[in-house]
Amino acid sequence: MNPALLDCEPMTHADVDEVLELEQSVYPMPWSRGNFLDALSCAYPSRVLRAADGELLGYFLLMPMLDEMHLLNLALRADQQGRGLGRFMLEQAKACARAMEMTSMLLEVRPSNARALALYARDGFLPVGLRKAYYPALGQQREDAIVMRCAL
Repeated sequence: MNPALLDCEPMTHADVDEVLELEQSVYPMPWSRGNFLDALSCAYPSRVLRAADGELLGYFLLMPMLDEMHLLNLALRADQQGRGLGRFMLEQAKACARAMEMTSMLLEVRPSNARALALYARDGFLPVGLRKAYYPALGQQREDAIVMRCAL
């Protein structure tokens, strides 16, 4: 999809129902409505990606921490993955962080999320640590998180 035909705007409370639906469709252990509302209440930088017709394609949420931006959540509709939109959204997130004069970006990713790991590695993120049993997983299990960082 041509990025010129996309609209990347700040997320608002009016977007939460659609964002939550997308979240639940792509993640086995999705964020709750409360997670999204809390992030918006804290005024964390967040964006929704929409097609020219207004259809929601993806979103991301960030959290500034001193001079580093934490990528809290990035999701893209399953039928839109593999088309370069994840990279486009990641670049939008980095641009947002640079505009706030952040010097680096940090994120956690599940080792089982091969597609996201590949995206982040291609975009200059390097593994810097491991958070043991960080994510809830199915069957009351826990999954580690690979911590990755890139300079901005």
